[in-house]
Amino acid sequence: MDSKAIFLDRDGVVNRERSFTWKLEDFEILPGFVPALKIWQAKGYRFIIVSNQSGIAKGLYRQEDTELLHSHLVKEMAAEGIEFDEIYYCVHHPDVSACICRKPDSLFIEKALSRFRLKASACYFIGDKDRDVEAARKAGVTGILIEANRSLLEIIQLID
Repeated sequence: MDSKAIFLDRDGVVNRERSFTWKLEDFEILPGFVPALKIWQAKGYRFIIVSNQSGIAKGLYRQEDTELLHSHLVKEMAAEGIEFDEIYYCVHHPDVSACICRKPDSLFIEKALSRFRLKASACYFIGDKDRDVEAARKAGVTGILIEANRSLLEIIQLID
C-alpha cells in the first residue's frame, strides 16, 4: 500500500461552482485545473473525485444528467492525458433520504483507499467546503480547504 492519490471535490474545485451544475453548457473546467493535475500526475498521484450531488435527491436533475457530465469530463481529461480512477458521487440529501456516503461522511474515501490500495497518510483531499475537509479527516487523509473556483496552481506547493 504505497499508492497515493488526490481526492477532489467536483463543483468549485474541478469545475466552476454554479449552485447546482448538471447542464453540459454550464460545466466549465476551472483554469489551472489541467496543469495542476499534470504536475501532480508526474509526481505519481492518482485522481479520484468525491462529490455530493443532492440535486438528484431534490428532483432538480436526474442521475443520467450527472453521468453525462462525468462522461464529458473523463473524455476531456483523457485528451489531456489525465485519468480519474473513479468518480464517486452521493445522490442523497438529508431532507429527502438518509445515507452514509454524503460528505462529511467518509464512505467514498474509505472505499477508494481500500479498492485502490492507497495509503491514507500519503493522500490529500482538496475541497471548497468544510465538509470536504471533515470527510478527509475521518478517513485519515490530509484535507486542503480552498476558496471555490480557485486555480489549483495557487496551491500546487502544498502537495509534494
